[in-house]
Amino acid sequence: MKKQLFFFSFLLSVLISTNVAFAAEEKSLVAVIPDISLLYQMGIFLALVFILNILLYKPILSIIDRRKKQLEESENEIKLFNESVEKRVAEYEEKLKQAKLKASDLKKEIIQEGANQAKNIVDAVRNEIPVIAREFQQKMDKEVDRAKLILDGYSKELSLQIAQKILGRPVQ
Repeated sequence: MKKQLFFFSFLLSVLISTNVAFAAEEKSLVAVIPDISLLYQMGIFLALVFILNILLYKPILSIIDRRKKQLEESENEIKLFNESVEKRVAEYEEKLKQAKLKASDLKKEIIQEGANQAKNIVDAVRNEIPVIAREFQQKMDKEVDRAKLILDGYSKELSLQIAQKILGRPVQ
């Protein structure tokens, strides 16, 4: 790039520094007359190129190179950061997936445990039902027997009262 810039500047200065004479009346003739001023102008141009190279071109090119290096470093940092972020996202997704699987397994275990407890309760109640039914039947039998005794006593008394009212006299 430096060589191209130098060559272009030199070519431009040579073209500008030459004495060009236009024939105003003939409109198509161009005459270049080289003389000693061409050498002076070339010397001045070379000195100017040397001075501009030191004062302008090198500092600008060094700034451009620094910025290019900074951009490359920034791009590398961005790539590293993106890789780090992608790695962390992948780790997070993996942990989330494992947590969901663990939660699903725990849910299945809890449901199974609840079903087992419900089955145990139902079985216990089924086993208690015949015992409760027998106890109830025994109580009912006792109540029926007691009611029969009471009713037998009342029935004798009631039949005596009916007989006394029908006969109109006391019956023993």
